[in-house]
Amino acid sequence: MSTVHRPPTAVVRPLRAVLGIVVTVLTATALAGCGGEGQQNTTTKERRGGAAPSPTASAAPSSSRPVGALPDAYDFTPAPERIPRTAAQARVLTRNASLTPADWSPGMVRHDPYELAGTWPVLPDTCVWTRAGLPEGVLDSYSRRIDLPAEDGKGRVQGSVTVTVHRDDASADRELKDTVQESFRCPVQDLGGGQQLHGLMSMHLDPKDVKHADATLFEAGTYSGPSSEGAQSYVWTKSRIGPVTTAVSVKGATGYTASDLMRLAAEAGAKMLYRVELALK
Repeated sequence: MSTVHRPPTAVVRPLRAVLGIVVTVLTATALAGCGGEGQQNTTTKERRGGAAPSPTASAAPSSSRPVGALPDAYDFTPAPERIPRTAAQARVLTRNASLTPADWSPGMVRHDPYELAGTWPVLPDTCVWTRAGLPEGVLDSYSRRIDLPAEDGKGRVQGSVTVTVHRDDASADRELKDTVQESFRCPVQDLGGGQQLHGLMSMHLDPKDVKHADATLFEAGTYSGPSSEGAQSYVWTKSRIGPVTTAVSVKGATGYTASDLMRLAAEAGAKMLYRVELALK
């Protein structure tokens, strides 16, 4: 196993400072019930033949705390009978928990290509991303690529959302740990097509700050590509609820700050986590 090199304090401090935005947006969006996402997802599940939570469960957060009150800690436990045990069951959950462009934010559109399913990203020692078949511990992984079009002098923001169902919690937790190691092992990563990520740093959120999942990490750096008009901010969040992980990446563009991208990523992450809870309760 490769050694994880810890980032210098000079880099960690500013990264810790921006994590507050992610924590605030994730918690606020989750407490608000994600703007009716739960009820919309119930309808989708019924259309596709998957199990759907009761209307009562869909209409309210899982906790009995007063509206607007911050939870002391994340205390959701998936119902054993709702956890996918087969690839077919996992595919129902990953599609239902994912977001469409309209789900994520008004004005967002499909990227071309839009969907990616049944494969797994691999980062070898060359630090050039490739894809392979799903690992033994993964039942399904499904991604959608969604963009915010260029307008009013601002560039095109490229985003992606991914939902992955593992066979057990340990496999899902290992995915998060591997992500942190990858950023330290390859601070410069080649995405292909002339696209690169630079200066990547990953950090787990402090457990006391995680109110929306069993674990969450955040990654930040810069992105460059043929149409990026120079180096732009890049952010990525990944969370775990039981054996399910959700991930959101956002490649910046001219006219957008890192804070803009972090809020966009955090909102998508909170919506997917809410849907995962509904599927597992």
